[in-house]
Amino acid sequence: MGFLYLFLLLASIGCMVLLDHRFRLFFFADARRAAWVTGIGLAFFLLWDLGGIGLDIFYRGETPIMLGIVLAPHLPVEEVFFLGFLCYLTMVLYGLVSLVLNRAGQQRSHRQEAKR
Repeated sequence: MGFLYLFLLLASIGCMVLLDHRFRLFFFADARRAAWVTGIGLAFFLLWDLGGIGLDIFYRGETPIMLGIVLAPHLPVEEVFFLGFLCYLTMVLYGLVSLVLNRAGQQRSHRQEAKR
């Protein structure tokens, strides 16, 4: 049962990959740029977490659904996957909103042209 949280995080990341692939929202639109953005976001949030841990703001709670492997004091391995998921989710949502707004704008343009 100690792998459940990591498994759910990986499954969620897998769902984001499928959505990204289907609509070419982030990695499947520009893999190089996406890797940079994700890497920078992940590094930022890891530094944020390490700062919070250093200031005794963040701490690791005990739960039976986690592996129990820590990368640093109070930094479980699952946190890296969670932060990666958070970055990926944010960018996929940004891509999805951009896609919807672009399509809505194109439809509006076509309707205005048809009226002329």
